[in-house]
Amino acid sequence: MTREARRYVLAAAVVAALGTVWCVAYLTVGAGTEAIAYAFAPLGGVFATAAVHRLLGAGGLPPVARRFWRTMLAAVVLISFGYAWFAADILVHYREASTRSMPLAAAACAAIGFLIAIWAMIRVPVVPAQGVEWWRMLLDRAIGFLGCAVVLWYAGLAPMIDAADPWSPQAMVLTGLGLLVAVGAATKVSYVAGGPVDRDAIRLMAAAGGVTAAIVTVIAVRLGPAGSVPAQAIVMPLTPLLATLAVLAQVRADLGLRRAPGRGGVVLPYLAVAAADVPLVAVALGAPLSWPSRVVLLAAVLVTVLVTLRQYLAFRENVRLLHSTRVQEERLQYEVSHDGLTGLANRALFRDRLAAALAAAEPAHVLLVDLDDFKTVNDLLGHGVGDELLVSVARLLRAEAGPHGLPVRVGGDEFAVLLTGAEPEALAARLLAALDQPLSGHRLLVQASIGIAAAGPGATVDSVLRDADVAMYTAKQRGKAGFVRYVDGMGEPVLAHMQLGGELRRALDHDEFRVVYQPILRLEDRRVVGVEALVRWQHPTRGTIGPAEFIPAAERTGLIVPLGRFVLRETCRQAARWRAEFGPGALLDAGLNVSARQLHDPDFVADVTAALADTGLPCEHLVLEVTESAVLRGQQVSRTLHELDRLGVRLALDDFGTGESSLSLLRAFPAAIVKLDKSFVDGIEIDDGQPAAADARQAVARAVIQLARALGLDTVAEGVESAEQVVALRELGYTLGQGYHLAEPLTADGMSRLLARQQPAAGDQSTPARALSGID
Repeated sequence: MTREARRYVLAAAVVAALGTVWCVAYLTVGAGTEAIAYAFAPLGGVFATAAVHRLLGAGGLPPVARRFWRTMLAAVVLISFGYAWFAADILVHYREASTRSMPLAAAACAAIGFLIAIWAMIRVPVVPAQGVEWWRMLLDRAIGFLGCAVVLWYAGLAPMIDAADPWSPQAMVLTGLGLLVAVGAATKVSYVAGGPVDRDAIRLMAAAGGVTAAIVTVIAVRLGPAGSVPAQAIVMPLTPLLATLAVLAQVRADLGLRRAPGRGGVVLPYLAVAAADVPLVAVALGAPLSWPSRVVLLAAVLVTVLVTLRQYLAFRENVRLLHSTRVQEERLQYEVSHDGLTGLANRALFRDRLAAALAAAEPAHVLLVDLDDFKTVNDLLGHGVGDELLVSVARLLRAEAGPHGLPVRVGGDEFAVLLTGAEPEALAARLLAALDQPLSGHRLLVQASIGIAAAGPGATVDSVLRDADVAMYTAKQRGKAGFVRYVDGMGEPVLAHMQLGGELRRALDHDEFRVVYQPILRLEDRRVVGVEALVRWQHPTRGTIGPAEFIPAAERTGLIVPLGRFVLRETCRQAARWRAEFGPGALLDAGLNVSARQLHDPDFVADVTAALADTGLPCEHLVLEVTESAVLRGQQVSRTLHELDRLGVRLALDDFGTGESSLSLLRAFPAAIVKLDKSFVDGIEIDDGQPAAADARQAVARAVIQLARALGLDTVAEGVESAEQVVALRELGYTLGQGYHLAEPLTADGMSRLLARQQPAAGDQSTPARALSGID
């Protein structure tokens, strides 16, 4: 379609060029007759009509654009027909000078065409607007229309009306309509938001009807009758040429070659005011004050009134926008400096206020408040309940901090108070006392560890926060639910502990962890029936580090998950190797401890399945030991434990008897083994010095094994340290135990030698009991 549109443009351009060549020949050598000048415009109109018709026939136009061009086709046909009628009339009566007036019927056709073109442009949609913006746009368009109309009136229509040789009514009406098309389109196109009708196409159609009419008017007014030939032969053929160019612009826009919308709507009112000032200045400089000049003055006054009204609306809108901007800035500033959940100041505002206090050398203290075991609330009751609890804690901090304190939510379940002019220890004591009361709608009890640091001379924001953090961490190490004030040197052990956590990642990457195995033996004949895998850290400079030192750091950093995965795979691999080397009866069970953090890992069950599949260890020979506190860590842990049970893995409840819900756990938790905690084994033997204590431990141990037998669970006694304890346990009914008296933790090689030594017993034809059976 682009190539065809260019052909129509070329044809219209050729007609315009021929008109120019003929006009030059006519004016210089008298070639032809004057009547020929009137034939070029209707001839070009044929090509303009064909171009618009072809555009509509090509299809693909949006409904709004199709409606516009269909209306424009009717306008082009009527205007071209009217001027063709005029040309025919001139050619027939070319000898009669008086017939240069356009026939009334021809003028009516052209006038209807101009009106249809105006209607088409009126229906083109503009930028949608509402309220004040709609009124502002309406005023801008009115100002633009009047400003441009004043110029065209003063330079075009007014001279025609005042001419010594009066123009025909047809000519003045057509000229006025053409100028109206130009003014209306110029006003309209500035507010077309790049929709289906191309902006450049509208401009070109406006120029086709209006600009050419204005030029013809100026030539005719300045040259009189002598100007009719160049006006008709040179200027009028530009009308169809511009129409074909408008078609080409629409085609290019439909192909995605449309230019980005400009900012004409912004500058149009100001250009219109400047345009209206031109004739106004001419009148003021001495032009006769005829009635056309009075029209100019009235139009200028009206433009001024409209501009004033427009500026008033703009002023009101600016005031509204400034107020809205100020409110928005205040809201954004509040959001930037405050926590969205609790409404307390956030870390950024806290640092700013602390920096200001340090700069002013104002005595100040920082209290860092960390809620103890808050994660349990989220795990057991959900994050919604946890958020309500945080809001309640924030409300408590506001109430207790008073006018001298700035309560802050640092992040997560960590809060702070910047205190000036008050005793920090007194505030910390009040906070801990207030936390002894149930909070939020769920009536929850929560405790906190508080670290206090002074913002003294020479301190920086980071150093004060670091000291408060060290003090808070120390409070947690001392048992939680308390406060500690920072003193020099307090940070060294804390820093060492933190550095230990930082070294764990390196240790995992460099294969510094080792697995040792503590045998589980039958108390009757000391035969090995299982092992518990224990992890040790072989540090390159510090030597062997026990789990009590690095496991808490691994839990805190989350590295317990990859560390536990390593221990799991190593235990399964080694147990499968021993079973293959010494026979299935040599080692029936291999156990390892699993933390709550591992059970929360959504990939943990998949890790266990993969380890069993890769090593070939039967799932019923793997024992995973969990503590009572881990079992109580929420729905995710419960789901994981039941999935492992369905998989066939045996679960052991470690340190049994030390929690508050041990008995109820045995009904809800799919345990297969109960391990009696070492605290009930210590002193279980008869002690003449403290018989009551020994009797109490024996009572607990007896209750545990009786409960286990009733529920069909196996039992193991942990921490067996003497032969007397073995005797006491056997008398109570325990058949399996582990501890340093029975066997210390061994390396894999040491365990292999132990299994090899008991091989002769493999020839025993008696049926071996289940490895971890607590029932004789």
